[in-house]
Amino acid sequence: MEIESPSSTGKSHFKLWSELELHEFPDKFVIRPFKSPDQGFSIARSDGTFRNLDGEVNLETASRMYTIFGVAGTIRLLAGTYVLVITSCKEVGTYLGYPVFRVMSMKFLSCNEGLSNLTNQQKKDEAYFQTLLRTVEETPGLYYSYETDITLNLQRRYKLADGWMSKPIWKQADPRFVWNRNILEELIENKLDEFVVPLLQGNILYNCSYERLRFQTGQLKLNNLTSTITLISRRCTRRLGTRMWRRGANLEGDTANFIETEQLLEYDGFKSSFLQVRGSIPLLWEQIVDLSYKPRLAVIEHQDTPMVVKRHFHDLMQRYGDTIAVDLTDQHGNESLLNLAFATEMEKLPDVRYVSFDFHQRCGNRNFENLKLLYDEIADDFEKQGFFLQTTQGELVAEQKGIIRSNCIDCLDRTNVTQSYLARISLNQQLQRMCALTQSESICSFTADEDLEIFRTLWVDQGDEISLEYSGTNALKGDIVRYGKQTISGLIKDGMSALSRYYLNNFQDGVRQASFSISCVCKKT
Repeated sequence: MEIESPSSTGKSHFKLWSELELHEFPDKFVIRPFKSPDQGFSIARSDGTFRNLDGEVNLETASRMYTIFGVAGTIRLLAGTYVLVITSCKEVGTYLGYPVFRVMSMKFLSCNEGLSNLTNQQKKDEAYFQTLLRTVEETPGLYYSYETDITLNLQRRYKLADGWMSKPIWKQADPRFVWNRNILEELIENKLDEFVVPLLQGNILYNCSYERLRFQTGQLKLNNLTSTITLISRRCTRRLGTRMWRRGANLEGDTANFIETEQLLEYDGFKSSFLQVRGSIPLLWEQIVDLSYKPRLAVIEHQDTPMVVKRHFHDLMQRYGDTIAVDLTDQHGNESLLNLAFATEMEKLPDVRYVSFDFHQRCGNRNFENLKLLYDEIADDFEKQGFFLQTTQGELVAEQKGIIRSNCIDCLDRTNVTQSYLARISLNQQLQRMCALTQSESICSFTADEDLEIFRTLWVDQGDEISLEYSGTNALKGDIVRYGKQTISGLIKDGMSALSRYYLNNFQDGVRQASFSISCVCKKT
């Protein structure tokens, strides 16, 4: 897995160094590429100072040497600097032809000789911080590429100016979706562009053997041609957190669990993309953990609430175009106050269409085919929004002109069922536009059972992985996505996951939430 640096190739796009040597010395760490050992840098173990290597390094005094696969950033705490490095990774597929890797393990290198100068209380604080850093090391669902940015959707990539791929990959990336953006600053300031690895948290589904990786591609056979579907979910870092501990929006309009999901389709040289987004209800609200199974929801009265909602949807419209907000929360019971508050605020935004669809009431008693009622309500606008499509030559055929923004309470279970339903409708429309299906055919009736199973599995696995990152368990209602109905085994699985969520919310997620703050992964809360 050796990839050349941009400085040593004539290719037009920027590349990162891949395999790196990490040498430990009594006074410093030295990191350098295997293929070009004179281009590395050192980090002082006393204060975390970075220095470029000047000529050959005497390795005889090194106490240890091992291989790493990237530097994810630096964090400064009471006793000094900690450097986060990727200690193992796995190639899990390709994105538009570029290899993509999943982070398998990370480790913090301590540059903290100042620990001996701390007071007893500071040492206790530092020990607690180190516990949080170990939680950061275990962050799930991190992906990257040495050769291209994976945070931009296909339509945005198409619109960028010529030459953008010659920029450092961290400059290409959408900062909303770079998990380690705020801990890369020191590397960027020291102009170590070839070593700066932007990490995407979310899922990228690839691998027809259905390994529980989050990069998985399904291959369908249509008219004896292979059609490849790739599902990518990009988790926003602006209000990163865990279920219950991070709800609603901040004053800037950033919402918890905001995720952009892209369904990529490649068929007979065509490439198409369909985007959806999800995110917590953009109000100021909370659900305080109190050991009860389902803590009560509370809307926070604030004079700036209308501006919060306006900022959120203004940002969506600027980025994606016309927006339809699909609210799947209950119109009765505990959720109804939040549902009513959201509907009231949306009446003040005439440019955004708001649709309240009580999922539990309309699709209860296993009537999940009633999602068609939701689609019938938004069908005209949905078809106007369309999808992105380009030819083999890269010519633009169609552009997605808007976005569906879905939410329930957690933006996990009901949301995933609904998004998968809309994604299947869009997939039919894309295949019809490519002439892979006629106007009367659909993926359900035209493809083999195993082909439809591939599509469903992509969405089931995606729902599970997003849920693991936010709630710590698999998604609920996964059998609805897979089979179109609720099963007995699915109900049992959902019950076990619900109990696990209760335990995690009350006894584990507080530590996970603190780890987000201590790592400076998210500055806005």
